[in-house]
Amino acid sequence: MGAPGPGRTQLTTALRATGYEVTHAVPHEVRLYLNQAAPDAIVALDDGPHGWHGSDVIREVRADPVGQVLPLVMVTGAEAAVRGPATTTADLLRHGADDCLPQGCDPVELSARIEAKLKRVPVPVESLMRDPRTGLYSAAHFLDELDRELRRPVSARRGGVLAVVAVAEMNALEARLGPRVRREVAERLAGVAERLGGACDRLGWDDDGHLLVLMPEVAEETATRGLREFAESVAGTRFVVADENVRLTPAIGWTSLVPCDGHAQAEARARDATAEALRHRDLRPVRYEPWMRTSAPARHRRVRVRLSSLRAALVPLLSLVLPVVLGVGLPFVLYQQAYDTGWDAAAVAYWVVVAGLVLSALLIVLECLFALDATPRPMEPGQPYPVASAVIAAYLPNEAATIVDTVESFLCLDYPNELEIVLAYNTPHPLPVEDALRQIAERDRRLVLLPVAGSTSKAQNINAASTRVRGEFVGIFDADHHPAPDAFMRAWDWLSNGYDVVQGHCVIRNGESSWVAKLVGVEFEAIYAVSHPGRTRMYGFGVFGGSNGFWRTDLLARTRMHGSMLTEDIDSTMRALHAGARIAMDRTLISRELAPTTLRPLWNQRSRWAQGWLQVSLKHLWDGLRSPAFSRRQKAGLVVLLGWREVQPWLTLQILPVLMHAAWRAGGADQLDWAVPMCLLATALTLSASLVQAAFAWRLAVPEMSRRKGWFWRYLVVTTVFYTHFKNLVARQSHLKEALGDRKWRVTPRTRKDAASKAQPDATSSEGPK
Repeated sequence: MGAPGPGRTQLTTALRATGYEVTHAVPHEVRLYLNQAAPDAIVALDDGPHGWHGSDVIREVRADPVGQVLPLVMVTGAEAAVRGPATTTADLLRHGADDCLPQGCDPVELSARIEAKLKRVPVPVESLMRDPRTGLYSAAHFLDELDRELRRPVSARRGGVLAVVAVAEMNALEARLGPRVRREVAERLAGVAERLGGACDRLGWDDDGHLLVLMPEVAEETATRGLREFAESVAGTRFVVADENVRLTPAIGWTSLVPCDGHAQAEARARDATAEALRHRDLRPVRYEPWMRTSAPARHRRVRVRLSSLRAALVPLLSLVLPVVLGVGLPFVLYQQAYDTGWDAAAVAYWVVVAGLVLSALLIVLECLFALDATPRPMEPGQPYPVASAVIAAYLPNEAATIVDTVESFLCLDYPNELEIVLAYNTPHPLPVEDALRQIAERDRRLVLLPVAGSTSKAQNINAASTRVRGEFVGIFDADHHPAPDAFMRAWDWLSNGYDVVQGHCVIRNGESSWVAKLVGVEFEAIYAVSHPGRTRMYGFGVFGGSNGFWRTDLLARTRMHGSMLTEDIDSTMRALHAGARIAMDRTLISRELAPTTLRPLWNQRSRWAQGWLQVSLKHLWDGLRSPAFSRRQKAGLVVLLGWREVQPWLTLQILPVLMHAAWRAGGADQLDWAVPMCLLATALTLSASLVQAAFAWRLAVPEMSRRKGWFWRYLVVTTVFYTHFKNLVARQSHLKEALGDRKWRVTPRTRKDAASKAQPDATSSEGPK
């Protein structure tokens, strides 16, 4: 193929001399010859006097269905070399030539190359049903398989799921390692899917590196379970991609095949769900919902905004009224109705309330006693200190005033090996503090800035960092935490001796700021110096509290944080325990943080904690009690930690309708006998439990806190007359907020003034649930 001339004559002579029959065609007439009598191969000369470029010839040949599968050998002549890089060998091969030789080459070599192409006919990858390297369906053939499944009558289809698996790190990998990583990543993902087996028998991939998964005739629950197992397996594996060890975060979106009319609709839905999964990076397969549509009508969005605004307006009112109606008014009516029928239900409720008060007091005292005998930290590490990582999760508009001080405190930590510090943050707009952070990162390479695009939560920031960190273990901190210099060494003492997670002791450093900060400062000692160590010893498992917690990196990569949970740290604790993890608590592993300084931020913070604990209880309590992963002792701990704590605020409230009923029966409150021995005993036990807890908190507190005995006396008084009732009220309202669907995260505001402390070493925010 080529224009008439000496070059074509020379090439024709060479081909015929080696035994080939030759017919001629000129550019722009190739398709006519192909349709008349298709040749075995095409040899095209890139040397025409009319300016025909080799790339144009290739494009014309490949545009015809017959030409797509014919061997095409390009021969470049002298004029082609003059035209420059557009007709170089590499360029011709990229455009679709199967081979390329210079004009005047040895005829025997030319013949051998043509013969080789005829014996092994080259076929475009997109024309193959399966990719020869990965064994996966090409995108076109995969969609053909999907169409065949969707063309089956709906009555004959029993379920079925289409899933699209993206990788959150794909863009960064491609920028660093080149476009070939897309195929390699798809190949690695397919290897995990095939190893796990299950209901999936059709896997494909597209040019974006997405793994396409077709699961025909599979129930949605089974598909979700299989996809979750696949995601956790991928996240827990280190892959070699382009000769580099990497961790991958699979983001899985899926849709049911039953309501889909064609492959375009099914694929679009699955990809919209995948986009949502990419935002969270929490390994949970995301089912398609109509609101996820990238082209959702503006009218639907406006309706959602209006409903959200209406709920936001109603929830505060309902959460104030409903606890009184449900906790006091309704029981009072029921007690009266039961009494009229001859059954004194109020008397039963009275003894139940007394028993509940006594039980709560005994549990507090037991925690205090067990805290004295808490498991000690191993005296020395079981292995040499490895590379370690710290992840600071920050929402910069809120933390901008204190984040530079926090970063500088981390750069002063004492650790005998390399310590990487990753600041994973989100911000709705650029901030001046980012320039200061970039200057620090240029000065000290240990600091890695990781802006998380699209993030709206701490969980998403941690998930983004979990595959970025290089350390064998990682410490997780809120953006106002300043850990003690030896924190990472103490953490490794635990992790190198068989533990998977260790939770440290969070100490309030701004207690001088207000009476609320003083109250929270002592409360944190009661929590971290007494309750956490005592419960860990009592029940045989610890709890990750959201900050100043240290994880083995492999476990964190498999577990992740779920941003839909208001207490994502407690949720991750339960999932890690289900997987067999060992969690320790060390009150000598100290990090200092900021407390809220007024009641409103404290209310918002504790409301989120209480609602988050309820979410965890609903999600994990029943499964935990049925799970063989927990011993009987641990299951008893789950009942107390996830069950009793949710019942207790409502149970204690029953004393009001019981007393109201008793007063109604007696003819007035002045007719009641308040000196009932059992009631007095329960009251005494409750008050003594608070006294014991305060005393133990003072005894086991860090020195900077134990020196302030007045704070502990004030805490005892305020807790007895106000703070306990405050927390119970918060818990009851949070239960109703969860029932009404109000799950808004309200951040605790931070200012430079909050960080100032006159009397204590520096510390930072208390965002983790207790």
